[in-house]
Amino acid sequence: MPRALPLTWLFVPADRPARVETALASDAHAVIVDLEDGVAAEAKDEARENLRELLDRQTGRTVVVRVNGMETRFAERDLQVAGALTGVDAIAVPKVESPDDVAQAVSLLPRGLPLHCMIESPAAVEAAYEIANAPGVAGVTLGEVDLCSLTGALEDGLDWPRARLVNAAVAAGLPRPPQGVYTNIRDLDGLAASCRRGRALGLLGRQAIHLDQLPVIVAAYLPAPDEVERARATIERLEHDASASALADGSFVDAAVLGAARQVVEIWDAYGS
Repeated sequence: MPRALPLTWLFVPADRPARVETALASDAHAVIVDLEDGVAAEAKDEARENLRELLDRQTGRTVVVRVNGMETRFAERDLQVAGALTGVDAIAVPKVESPDDVAQAVSLLPRGLPLHCMIESPAAVEAAYEIANAPGVAGVTLGEVDLCSLTGALEDGLDWPRARLVNAAVAAGLPRPPQGVYTNIRDLDGLAASCRRGRALGLLGRQAIHLDQLPVIVAAYLPAPDEVERARATIERLEHDASASALADGSFVDAAVLGAARQVVEIWDAYGS
């Protein structure tokens, strides 16, 4: 698997085994097998059992299982089953409100899998740093659909919580978060514009709900060739001489930009053509 963080995270419901297999064979960099919103209440048991057949093996993919929220009656069993499977790399916990939810999830896992916490309410946004900094957390994501439902925010109104989540994650020493799902699977132009805005805010990659969304997300989040060229020149210049200087194109560089340049090259080397 690439060393770089995934740019695409494809959701697929666990009660549709054929779709899970399709997702695992797709170009998605990570697959999120869903036991929560994508599965009806009466199908939860079947979906959970499907995991044993689908994911009790190495898949060659980064696989995350989204369990049901810690406030539900399904959460404990979800965590026990998903956490025991060899093909599961991490657990996504939805509707995390506080570090207490994280601690509860950690206590129920049969092995120490990393947790990806979904921040989906105004209270959770306010507690984002405390959640991101809790033991066991490896990443956070903004649940944009749920948050908009509660706050009435539209696309442009998500700038502040998106940026807040980026800052909370980085402050806690976590990777930059991926962007939440874009629900209109036919509006690829709108998806592209939203991804460009997310990238400008510091997000890295995006969750998807349809295969057609994957190349749009990659195109938006993959560095352009001129960015890569500038990043390589920056690394070469600063690794030989850490003092501030200007590149051939006039860009002023110093040690502060070295980390960003390395991230650009890492993503390009993993996913660029």
